[in-house]
Amino acid sequence: MGTREDIVKAITAGREAGERGDPPTVCPYPGTSTLRTAWIRGYAKARPVSAQPDRAE
Repeated sequence: MGTREDIVKAITAGREAGERGDPPTVCPYPGTSTLRTAWIRGYAKARPVSAQPDRAE
């Protein structure tokens, strides 16, 4: 598990990658790392899912 500082850096790096439009595959952390989760969280905040129209039922 990364230190608090490492986690903040990973979130920031993910956000910056999302803002640049990089694909999520550029994440530098392995799949088993907590830092990968932090990076993806930052990435997701910068590249939110497009709004879905409400479905009329």
